[in-house]
Amino acid sequence: MVQPESKSEPYFLKSARLGFRCWREEDLPLAIALWGDPEVTQFIDSRGKLSEEDVKQLLAKHIGFQREHGIQYWPIFLLEGGEHVGCCGLRPYDAKEHIHELGVHIRSKRWRHGFAGEAARAVIGYAFGTLGAAALFAGHNPGNDASRRLLQQLGFQHTHDEYYAPTGLLHPSYILRAERIE
Repeated sequence: MVQPESKSEPYFLKSARLGFRCWREEDLPLAIALWGDPEVTQFIDSRGKLSEEDVKQLLAKHIGFQREHGIQYWPIFLLEGGEHVGCCGLRPYDAKEHIHELGVHIRSKRWRHGFAGEAARAVIGYAFGTLGAAALFAGHNPGNDASRRLLQQLGFQHTHDEYYAPTGLLHPSYILRAERIE
């Protein structure tokens, strides 16, 4: 489970440049800046630009995942300066088999700085090392070559194509097993 935040240390997980904490209801402006950006959502939601209400519901969903499962797509911040970069984390996929879904969404102004890979590597280590996940699932929009390349670089193996309702498309889908990391 994620450790509670303290006044002196807001991040339960860190990488070289990034700090991870849990979403809060008062983070709605950060969530809108991320998921309200059509450049960010173009590959994850067929609606294009999400409305404030859509983003509010998505934020509530992630807060609920944390409360119910101890995981979410956690907001990430630059350790130097505290700027919000996006989110990266886990959500439930196959609880019986202890498989979580890995996801990463980076604010468009922060693309091409290596944050997606850095964040994903930190979450992978946390999933296998702290949470004891058996495997991680990930998928991507078939038009998102950057996500495909990232998943391949991280060691994920393509297994099948899976229908993803928010886009209405079959997404190439991948698995990363714990034994491949050791």
